[in-house]
Amino acid sequence: MKIQQNISLKEFNTFGIHVNAKRFVSIESVYHLQELLKIEKDIFVISGGSNMLLTRDIDQLVVHINIKGISIDRESENSVHLTVNAGENWHEFVLWCISEDYGGIENLSLIPGNVGTCPIQNIGAYGVEVKDVITKVEVIEIATGKTHSFSNKDCQFGYRNSIFKNEAKGKYIISSVSFNLTKKTHKLNTSYGAIEKELKERKIASPTIKDVSDVVIAIRESKLPDPKKIGNSGSFFKNPVISKELFEKIQKKHPNIPSYPVSETEIKVPAGWLIEQSGFKGKRFGDYGVHEKQALVLVNYSNASGKDVYNLAQRIQKTIFENFSIDLEIEVNII
Repeated sequence: MKIQQNISLKEFNTFGIHVNAKRFVSIESVYHLQELLKIEKDIFVISGGSNMLLTRDIDQLVVHINIKGISIDRESENSVHLTVNAGENWHEFVLWCISEDYGGIENLSLIPGNVGTCPIQNIGAYGVEVKDVITKVEVIEIATGKTHSFSNKDCQFGYRNSIFKNEAKGKYIISSVSFNLTKKTHKLNTSYGAIEKELKERKIASPTIKDVSDVVIAIRESKLPDPKKIGNSGSFFKNPVISKELFEKIQKKHPNIPSYPVSETEIKVPAGWLIEQSGFKGKRFGDYGVHEKQALVLVNYSNASGKDVYNLAQRIQKTIFENFSIDLEIEVNII
């Protein structure tokens, strides 16, 4: 456990933003983390760096959570309970599960980041959210160094939301996440239109979890830029949920607006559609812009600053409100 001085965080965030950490340490065990917390309280925690936009240098000690390991807690004929340490790469974990024929997270293939960050925003894609399979989240309390356990209910999961983005924010460091996955008898979710279409084109009538994963990967690769090639954090904005009254008002001007009913009084509309209709899709402003294939994704083409990207996000928010009277909420953490 060596504390380094003046380290660039460019390699530690998927946006590829260059900001400086005055001090930096990589943690590879819970023990070392607890030892560190005995002497350091003012810390900035980073893991996969997939859900953040860095707009400034970090004066606090940057703690990189790099705790690895997967263990099988128990299993039966039809299910397996796993505990996965926070530093494991999410997509690599998904692929490992598929190789073991463990089902439940195949729709979440190719989502960037590490396992430790997946509960924070309750990652989701193509009809599946990670809350559907999480049983427990183990954390270390920053103030005391003590271990605590959050059940699924304790996590207060919501749409791209959890207790870790609200009242528990800044109080804990996630050390591991436990999952309950299926074996043999899998409950596939292929109802999402793009998945159905791709399976049909591949002439797959009875898909396996690997088939679903392969299709999701193909869809994501066709729409989303690889963070290793173009800096990004995936979806930058949440899909807004609006009143039925406002939706009907918008629909009069835009009959083709896509929609997904949430309740009798609320409707979800795609943020990407709103952004595209406002003329931002594919727009480039020097080193940064909006991706040409997916308007939900803001990108750093080379050497943009975090402030550049954030200013663009605010401009998009302002335009969406002016055009549709919708407050577009940022999904990414702005630092």
